[in-house]
Amino acid sequence: MSNSEFLKEMGITEWSSRDQLRQASAASSVSAIAEDKTTQQAPSSERAPQGGWLFFGQKPQGDAQVLFQNMIRVLGLSPSEWSWKNASDPLHQIIAPENGMPVVAFAFGGPVAQKITGERDALPQLRETVLALNTGNDDEIPVIASFDLNQAIGKPNEKALLWQDLLLAKSVLQNI
Repeated sequence: MSNSEFLKEMGITEWSSRDQLRQASAASSVSAIAEDKTTQQAPSSERAPQGGWLFFGQKPQGDAQVLFQNMIRVLGLSPSEWSWKNASDPLHQIIAPENGMPVVAFAFGGPVAQKITGERDALPQLRETVLALNTGNDDEIPVIASFDLNQAIGKPNEKALLWQDLLLAKSVLQNI
């Protein structure tokens, strides 16, 4: 029986010189860096599109615009995956994409949600519910109602609820 087998049998790990450990560590670091570089170099176009987002409400400005940009960034949406719509635009002009990608609408504010869905309830009753926007072409786009961005800016509780509404919209989009 060799020394290493004897030590292993006793449950004692074999000692290695520091030079051997450094060489092994350097080799594993080089392979990890090479693996990381191949992961980073994967083109972003390979990312599967999530679908389309239609945001309705007053176009954000100032702090509300910063909040909106952060929402887009956190959701990981590219510019081609979302668009801003004005609630006063004719709803029959809102068309689901012909490429078959799923679409979800997100309404900022109770009056905006009421206008695009035809609902009459106040925002607290409209939130956390999947509403529908009828495009007039026998297509319905799911709508999630939430707080107006300007209203949520100074109110952390509403900002947290706004985030919950975004997660609900993302879930709806993933399940279409």
